[in-house]
Amino acid sequence: MGNANFRLKTFHRLASGTLLLAGMTASGYAFAETLNFAHVYETSEPYHEWSLWAADEIEERTDGRYEIEVHPASSLGKEADINEGLQLGTVDLIYTGNQFAGRFYGPIGIAGAPYMFRDFDHWRAYADSDLFDEIAQGYQDETGNVPLAMNYYGRRHVTSNEPINEPADMEGLKIRTPNAPMYMMFPEAVGANPTPIAFAEVYLALQQGVVDAQENPLPTIRAKAFYEVQDYINLTGHITDSLITIAGGPLWNRLSEEDREIFREVYMEAGEKITEDILQSEEDLVAWFEDQGVTVNEVDITPFREATVPYHTGEDATWDQETYDRLQAIGQ
Repeated sequence: MGNANFRLKTFHRLASGTLLLAGMTASGYAFAETLNFAHVYETSEPYHEWSLWAADEIEERTDGRYEIEVHPASSLGKEADINEGLQLGTVDLIYTGNQFAGRFYGPIGIAGAPYMFRDFDHWRAYADSDLFDEIAQGYQDETGNVPLAMNYYGRRHVTSNEPINEPADMEGLKIRTPNAPMYMMFPEAVGANPTPIAFAEVYLALQQGVVDAQENPLPTIRAKAFYEVQDYINLTGHITDSLITIAGGPLWNRLSEEDREIFREVYMEAGEKITEDILQSEEDLVAWFEDQGVTVNEVDITPFREATVPYHTGEDATWDQETYDRLQAIGQ
């Protein structure tokens, strides 16, 4: 009986030691906290690549206190779902469009409005501006969630099976848009019929003729293979778009000041890398699409812009006149 008790105690000690070792990280911390980063983009895209890099960097820079699992391609839900997940604490970090963030705090949606920016340099200046910092703080105050970085997403263009050269060509066009009002502003301004469809379902919707067209940047058109089921890429450049990296309030509230700074620095660095990759991809892809037999249609954007600009301060605007004027004045 005594030998049996000894063996039992020895087993318990060994088991406890094994469990403790299993929970230790390379740097000696026990039980690294696992965080979930969710996004809706393909694993082939820079957003995913640099989110994996950021996960490794944060694990290293926090001495293994945090392990981030990245969930791509809508695997944790559509974009609206993962935004709600931040509020619920079921998701810790996300990429999201300004337009989706604008559902929770209107002014942040201004960066997703069509023809809001003159060009990439205007967008870049806004992303680095005091105005964006103030808007990001307003979003944080409203939601508890914290914008960490801006990531260039690219200029959005319309794909279709008929050429689009002027606003009249879009009259009645059934065009897929994401399910957020700012994405619908441009189609509505030119008389098209915006039709919200989840990102993961767009290819099939185009293939089956549920919609006639869709709009996205060139890198996304390639990554999601929309060019396989559309004949024309019309360079409307109607939104100079970006994604925001956002940390959920429940995560942020339990981070130390030191770790908050690490998260912010890492995701800002990742944002710079994403932006560089997307700019290079936009430069290279016109020729690539033409090699695939797709017609890349150069468009005079002036009439499209003129049709849209009045909407900037119309009833659908979720920002005030002062915010709009300050944004337009940046870089002039």
